[in-house]
Amino acid sequence: MIRTKSGAAIAILSAFILISATSCDPSNKLEKQEKEQMDAYLSENSTLNFVKQPSGLYYAETLAGTGTSPALLDSAWVKYTGKFVDGTVFDSNVVTGKLYAFIVGQNIVGFDEGVLLMKPGGKATLLIPSKLGYGTAGNYSIPGYTPLVFDIELVKVVPKAN
Repeated sequence: MIRTKSGAAIAILSAFILISATSCDPSNKLEKQEKEQMDAYLSENSTLNFVKQPSGLYYAETLAGTGTSPALLDSAWVKYTGKFVDGTVFDSNVVTGKLYAFIVGQNIVGFDEGVLLMKPGGKATLLIPSKLGYGTAGNYSIPGYTPLVFDIELVKVVPKAN
């Protein structure tokens, strides 16, 4: 009888410790805050008709392009503005007018994935969760667990050389 009660007490204590440990995990709180920020952004911008991709990227085409979508390792030229969900701009080449040229597949995952869905001349807005952006650690002025919004115009695509 004593063994049964002590075994049950140990099991209950273990469960309590496990629940306490996971509820105190700061990453759980940050993940929840990120989800709330994304949900609020989607609600406030529902007219954009975002489509959630299997990866978690939200993609909204605002102007259809024509031609062939880029493929991985193609060269692409874009105009873009990167913002936080509150609208604060953290990076843009629109004001300077200088196009951003890059090899598709060498940016943050969400940016590349969004560009792969576009066609030249097209415009899109991307809502990128941190797991497809700068992750839990962040990067420079972008804190970890931060969803990002990019307005992108795909100006030109050049297929990779064989």
